Amino acid sequence: MLHLWIILTLLRQGSALLSVTKCQLGNSVTFTCWFPDLEYSNTRVKWYKQNIGGSLKLITTLMKATEKPTFERGFPQSRFDANSTQVMSMLTIFSTVREDEALYHCAASTWSKDHWNATYLSLNENTQSNYTVVQLPAGSDPVQPGDSVTLQCSVISSSGNSSCPDEHSVHWFGAGSDKSLANIIYTDGKGSDECNKKPESTSSSKSCVYRLSKNITSSDTETYYCALVICGEVIFGNGTKLNIRETSLGTFGGLLKDNTILLLLCAVLVISVMAIGILIYIIKHNKCDCNASNSLQESIEKRNVKVR
Repeated sequence: MLHLWIILTLLRQGSALLSVTKCQLGNSVTFTCWFPDLEYSNTRVKWYKQNIGGSLKLITTLMKATEKPTFERGFPQSRFDANSTQVMSMLTIFSTVREDEALYHCAASTWSKDHWNATYLSLNENTQSNYTVVQLPAGSDPVQPGDSVTLQCSVISSSGNSSCPDEHSVHWFGAGSDKSLANIIYTDGKGSDECNKKPESTSSSKSCVYRLSKNITSSDTETYYCALVICGEVIFGNGTKLNIRETSLGTFGGLLKDNTILLLLCAVLVISVMAIGILIYIIKHNKCDCNASNSLQESIEKRNVKVR
Protein backbone atom coordinates (compact mmCIF):
# COMPACT_ATOMS: atom_id res chain seq x y z
CA MET A 1 0.00 0.00 0.00
CA LEU A 2 2.74 2.41 -0.98
CA HIS A 3 0.36 4.95 -2.49
CA LEU A 4 -1.66 5.08 0.75
CA TRP A 5 1.55 5.68 2.72
CA ILE A 6 2.52 8.54 0.40
CA ILE A 7 -0.90 10.17 0.80
CA LEU A 8 -0.85 9.87 4.59
CA THR A 9 2.68 11.25 4.72
CA LEU A 10 1.74 14.26 2.59
CA LEU A 11 -1.32 14.97 4.70
CA ARG A 12 0.63 14.63 7.94
CA GLN A 13 3.33 17.03 6.75
CA GLY A 14 0.76 19.83 6.45
CA SER A 15 2.61 22.96 5.46
CA ALA A 16 5.95 21.16 5.12
CA LEU A 17 7.53 20.84 1.70
CA LEU A 18 7.82 17.37 0.16
CA SER A 19 10.06 16.99 -2.87
CA VAL A 20 11.44 14.06 -4.84
CA THR A 21 15.13 13.49 -5.58
CA LYS A 22 16.13 10.97 -8.23
CA CYS A 23 19.53 9.27 -8.11
CA GLN A 24 21.22 6.45 -9.99
CA LEU A 25 21.75 3.42 -7.76
CA GLY A 26 25.36 3.42 -6.52
CA ASN A 27 25.90 7.17 -6.93
CA SER A 28 26.09 9.73 -4.15
CA VAL A 29 23.23 12.08 -3.29
CA THR A 30 22.97 15.24 -1.17
CA PHE A 31 19.81 16.60 0.46
CA THR A 32 19.68 20.35 1.17
CA CYS A 33 17.46 21.85 3.85
CA TRP A 34 17.18 25.64 3.54
CA PHE A 35 16.19 27.62 6.63
CA PRO A 36 13.30 30.09 6.15
CA ASP A 37 14.96 32.99 8.00
CA LEU A 38 17.98 33.99 10.09
CA GLU A 39 16.23 32.97 13.30
CA TYR A 40 17.37 29.45 12.47
CA SER A 41 21.07 30.42 12.23
CA ASN A 42 21.69 29.03 15.73
CA THR A 43 19.19 26.21 15.42
CA ARG A 44 19.36 22.52 16.23
CA VAL A 45 18.89 20.31 13.18
CA LYS A 46 17.87 16.66 13.20
CA TRP A 47 17.90 14.39 10.15
CA TYR A 48 15.54 11.39 10.03
CA LYS A 49 14.98 8.46 7.70
CA GLN A 50 11.53 6.94 7.18
CA ASN A 51 11.09 3.70 5.25
CA ILE A 52 7.85 2.92 3.46
CA GLY A 53 5.20 2.34 6.11
CA GLY A 54 7.77 2.71 8.90
CA SER A 55 8.47 5.18 11.67
CA LEU A 56 11.10 7.90 11.86
CA LYS A 57 14.69 6.83 12.56
CA LEU A 58 17.14 9.45 13.78
CA ILE A 59 20.25 9.74 11.59
CA THR A 60 22.14 12.57 13.29
CA THR A 61 21.72 15.75 15.34
CA LEU A 62 23.60 18.92 14.40
CA MET A 63 24.24 22.00 16.51
CA LYS A 64 25.94 25.27 15.57
CA ALA A 65 29.23 24.17 17.16
CA THR A 66 29.15 20.66 15.64
CA GLU A 67 32.27 20.12 13.56
CA LYS A 68 32.21 16.33 13.28
CA PRO A 69 28.68 14.90 13.41
CA THR A 70 27.88 11.70 15.29
CA PHE A 71 25.62 9.23 13.49
CA GLU A 72 23.19 6.78 15.02
CA ARG A 73 23.46 3.01 14.67
CA GLY A 74 22.76 1.85 11.13
CA PHE A 75 24.20 5.01 9.56
CA PRO A 76 27.98 4.55 9.29
CA GLN A 77 30.21 7.58 8.82
CA SER A 78 31.79 5.83 5.85
CA ARG A 79 28.54 6.36 3.89
CA PHE A 80 26.94 9.36 5.60
CA ASP A 81 28.03 12.96 6.12
CA ALA A 82 26.20 16.05 7.39
CA ASN A 83 26.90 19.70 8.09
CA SER A 84 25.07 22.95 8.79
CA THR A 85 25.61 26.64 8.10
CA GLN A 86 23.64 29.72 9.11
CA VAL A 87 21.28 29.34 6.15
CA MET A 88 21.05 25.60 5.43
CA SER A 89 21.83 22.02 6.45
CA MET A 90 23.00 19.21 4.17
CA LEU A 91 22.96 15.42 4.41
CA THR A 92 25.05 13.33 1.99
CA ILE A 93 24.79 9.59 1.28
CA PHE A 94 27.75 7.99 -0.49
CA SER A 95 27.42 4.92 -2.74
CA THR A 96 23.65 4.56 -2.44
CA VAL A 97 22.12 1.09 -2.05
CA ARG A 98 18.56 -0.06 -2.60
CA GLU A 99 17.81 0.19 1.15
CA ASP A 100 18.51 3.94 0.99
CA GLU A 101 15.31 4.56 -0.97
CA ALA A 102 13.10 6.23 1.62
CA LEU A 103 11.80 9.56 2.88
CA TYR A 104 14.39 11.82 4.53
CA HIS A 105 13.26 14.50 6.97
CA CYS A 106 15.05 17.65 8.08
CA ALA A 107 13.72 19.10 11.34
CA ALA A 108 15.06 22.50 12.44
CA SER A 109 13.93 23.84 15.82
CA THR A 110 14.18 27.20 17.57
CA TRP A 111 12.78 28.40 20.89
CA SER A 112 9.57 29.59 19.25
CA LYS A 113 8.94 27.52 16.11
CA ASP A 114 9.89 24.49 14.02
CA HIS A 115 10.67 24.03 10.33
CA TRP A 116 10.06 20.63 8.70
CA ASN A 117 11.26 19.58 5.25
CA ALA A 118 11.00 16.15 3.62
CA THR A 119 12.54 14.63 0.48
CA TYR A 120 11.75 11.26 -1.05
CA LEU A 121 14.80 9.52 -2.52
CA SER A 122 13.97 7.55 -5.67
CA LEU A 123 16.79 5.27 -6.86
CA ASN A 124 17.03 4.23 -10.50
CA GLU A 125 18.67 0.92 -11.28
CA ASN A 126 20.93 0.39 -14.25
CA THR A 127 18.39 -2.01 -15.73
CA GLN A 128 15.56 -0.48 -17.71
CA SER A 129 12.23 -0.29 -15.91
CA ASN A 130 9.29 -2.27 -17.24
CA TYR A 131 7.12 0.82 -16.95
CA THR A 132 7.32 4.24 -18.58
CA VAL A 133 5.23 7.30 -17.71
CA VAL A 134 4.72 9.87 -20.47
CA GLN A 135 2.82 13.13 -20.02
CA LEU A 136 1.27 15.04 -22.89
CA PRO A 137 1.52 17.84 -23.62
CA ALA A 138 4.83 18.85 -22.03
CA GLY A 139 3.69 22.48 -22.20
CA SER A 140 0.30 24.03 -22.76
CA ASP A 141 -0.87 26.82 -25.01
CA PRO A 142 -1.58 30.11 -23.22
CA VAL A 143 -4.60 29.66 -20.95
CA GLN A 144 -6.54 32.13 -18.84
CA PRO A 145 -8.38 31.74 -15.53
CA GLY A 146 -11.74 30.17 -16.26
CA ASP A 147 -10.48 28.01 -19.13
CA SER A 148 -10.60 24.21 -18.95
CA VAL A 149 -7.57 22.05 -19.72
CA THR A 150 -7.11 18.29 -20.00
CA LEU A 151 -3.81 16.70 -18.98
CA GLN A 152 -2.89 13.25 -20.25
CA CYS A 153 -0.71 10.62 -18.60
CA SER A 154 0.20 7.41 -20.46
CA VAL A 155 1.53 4.40 -18.54
CA ILE A 156 3.34 2.02 -20.88
CA SER A 157 4.41 -1.45 -19.74
CA SER A 158 7.10 -2.91 -21.97
CA SER A 159 6.81 -6.52 -20.81
CA GLY A 160 4.91 -8.74 -18.43
CA ASN A 161 6.04 -9.27 -14.86
CA SER A 162 4.70 -12.43 -13.30
CA SER A 163 6.24 -11.65 -9.89
CA CYS A 164 4.39 -8.35 -9.63
CA PRO A 165 0.62 -7.88 -9.95
CA ASP A 166 -0.59 -5.50 -12.63
CA GLU A 167 -2.58 -3.42 -10.14
CA HIS A 168 -1.37 0.13 -9.94
CA SER A 169 -2.55 3.62 -9.08
CA VAL A 170 -1.88 7.05 -10.53
CA HIS A 171 -1.57 10.31 -8.61
CA TRP A 172 -1.51 13.90 -9.87
CA PHE A 173 0.64 16.44 -8.05
CA GLY A 174 0.81 20.21 -8.36
CA ALA A 175 4.26 21.79 -8.10
CA GLY A 176 5.23 25.41 -7.56
CA SER A 177 8.08 27.41 -9.07
CA ASP A 178 10.52 25.90 -6.53
CA LYS A 179 9.76 22.41 -7.90
CA SER A 180 8.46 21.14 -4.57
CA LEU A 181 5.35 18.96 -4.68
CA ALA A 182 2.76 21.20 -3.11
CA ASN A 183 -0.31 18.94 -2.89
CA ILE A 184 -2.16 15.97 -4.30
CA ILE A 185 -4.62 17.11 -6.96
CA TYR A 186 -6.27 13.81 -7.79
CA THR A 187 -5.79 10.10 -7.08
CA ASP A 188 -7.01 7.31 -9.34
CA GLY A 189 -6.82 4.13 -7.32
CA LYS A 190 -8.89 1.89 -9.60
CA GLY A 191 -6.87 2.11 -12.77
CA SER A 192 -7.79 3.34 -16.22
CA ASP A 193 -10.50 2.03 -18.51
CA GLU A 194 -8.33 2.87 -21.52
CA CYS A 195 -5.78 0.06 -21.28
CA ASN A 196 -5.05 -1.53 -24.63
CA LYS A 197 -2.57 -4.16 -25.68
CA LYS A 198 -0.34 -3.09 -28.54
CA PRO A 199 -1.61 -4.87 -31.66
CA GLU A 200 1.81 -5.09 -33.25
CA SER A 201 3.31 -6.83 -30.22
CA THR A 202 3.02 -10.50 -29.30
CA SER A 203 4.01 -9.82 -25.68
CA SER A 204 1.83 -8.58 -22.86
CA SER A 205 2.84 -4.95 -23.44
CA LYS A 206 0.04 -2.45 -23.09
CA SER A 207 -0.63 1.24 -22.62
CA CYS A 208 -3.01 2.84 -20.12
CA VAL A 209 -4.14 6.44 -20.53
CA TYR A 210 -5.19 8.68 -17.65
CA ARG A 211 -6.70 12.13 -18.06
CA LEU A 212 -7.18 14.98 -15.63
CA SER A 213 -9.57 17.82 -16.52
CA LYS A 214 -9.62 20.96 -14.43
CA ASN A 215 -10.70 24.56 -14.59
CA ILE A 216 -7.88 27.07 -14.42
CA THR A 217 -7.78 29.64 -11.63
CA SER A 218 -5.32 32.45 -10.99
CA SER A 219 -3.94 30.54 -7.98
CA ASP A 220 -3.12 27.34 -9.90
CA THR A 221 0.42 25.96 -9.71
CA GLU A 222 2.77 26.08 -12.68
CA THR A 223 3.52 22.38 -13.29
CA TYR A 224 1.56 19.16 -12.84
CA TYR A 225 3.19 15.75 -12.42
CA CYS A 226 1.73 12.30 -12.94
CA ALA A 227 3.12 9.59 -10.61
CA LEU A 228 2.68 5.85 -11.10
CA VAL A 229 2.75 3.68 -7.97
CA ILE A 230 3.33 0.00 -8.72
CA CYS A 231 5.29 -2.92 -7.26
CA GLY A 232 6.75 -0.81 -4.46
CA GLU A 233 8.08 1.75 -6.94
CA VAL A 234 7.14 5.37 -7.66
CA ILE A 235 7.69 6.51 -11.25
CA PHE A 236 7.17 10.19 -12.08
CA GLY A 237 6.28 11.59 -15.47
CA ASN A 238 8.08 14.42 -17.21
CA GLY A 239 5.52 17.00 -16.05
CA THR A 240 3.18 19.37 -17.86
CA LYS A 241 3.79 23.11 -17.48
CA LEU A 242 0.80 25.41 -17.80
CA ASN A 243 1.21 28.80 -19.44
CA ILE A 244 -1.27 30.79 -17.36
CA ARG A 245 -1.91 34.38 -18.37
CA GLU A 246 -4.12 36.94 -16.68
CA THR A 247 -7.29 37.92 -18.49
CA SER A 248 -7.62 41.36 -20.02
CA LEU A 249 -10.42 41.98 -17.55
CA GLY A 250 -8.07 41.21 -14.70
CA THR A 251 -5.47 43.53 -16.18
CA PHE A 252 -8.08 46.24 -16.67
CA GLY A 253 -9.22 45.73 -13.10
CA GLY A 254 -5.67 46.17 -11.87
CA LEU A 255 -5.21 49.33 -13.91
CA LEU A 256 -8.57 50.63 -12.75
CA LYS A 257 -7.57 49.97 -9.15
CA ASP A 258 -4.27 51.79 -9.62
CA ASN A 259 -6.00 54.73 -11.35
CA THR A 260 -8.59 54.91 -8.57
CA ILE A 261 -5.87 55.17 -5.95
CA LEU A 262 -4.13 57.87 -8.01
CA LEU A 263 -7.37 59.85 -8.35
CA LEU A 264 -8.02 59.60 -4.62
CA LEU A 265 -4.53 60.90 -3.87
CA CYS A 266 -5.05 63.79 -6.30
CA ALA A 267 -8.40 64.60 -4.69
CA VAL A 268 -6.82 64.62 -1.23
CA LEU A 269 -4.08 66.93 -2.52
CA VAL A 270 -6.59 69.35 -4.09
CA ILE A 271 -8.70 69.42 -0.91
CA SER A 272 -5.59 70.06 1.18
CA VAL A 273 -4.52 72.97 -1.06
CA MET A 274 -8.04 74.45 -0.94
CA ALA A 275 -8.14 74.13 2.84
CA ILE A 276 -4.78 75.88 3.16
CA GLY A 277 -5.99 78.67 0.83
CA ILE A 278 -9.17 79.16 2.87
CA LEU A 279 -7.18 79.32 6.11
CA ILE A 280 -4.82 81.92 4.63
CA TYR A 281 -7.82 84.00 3.43
CA ILE A 282 -9.48 83.83 6.86
CA ILE A 283 -6.27 84.84 8.63
CA LYS A 284 -5.72 87.81 6.28
CA HIS A 285 -9.37 88.86 6.52
CA ASN A 286 -9.27 88.84 10.31
CA LYS A 287 -6.06 90.88 10.21
CA CYS A 288 -7.68 93.49 7.93
CA ASP A 289 -10.71 93.71 10.22
CA CYS A 290 -8.43 94.26 13.18
CA ASN A 291 -6.54 97.03 11.38
CA ALA A 292 -9.81 98.71 10.34
CA SER A 293 -11.12 98.57 13.89
CA ASN A 294 -7.94 100.11 15.24
CA SER A 295 -8.08 102.94 12.67
CA LEU A 296 -11.72 103.61 13.48
CA GLN A 297 -10.96 103.72 17.19
CA GLU A 298 -8.12 106.16 16.66
CA SER A 299 -10.34 108.45 14.54
CA ILE A 300 -13.03 108.50 17.20
CA GLU A 301 -10.52 109.32 19.91
CA LYS A 302 -9.05 112.21 17.86
CA ARG A 303 -12.55 113.64 17.19
CA ASN A 304 -13.40 113.50 20.86
CA VAL A 305 -10.23 115.39 21.67
CA LYS A 306 -11.13 118.20 19.20
CA VAL A 307 -14.66 118.51 20.57
CA ARG A 308 -13.32 119.10 24.06
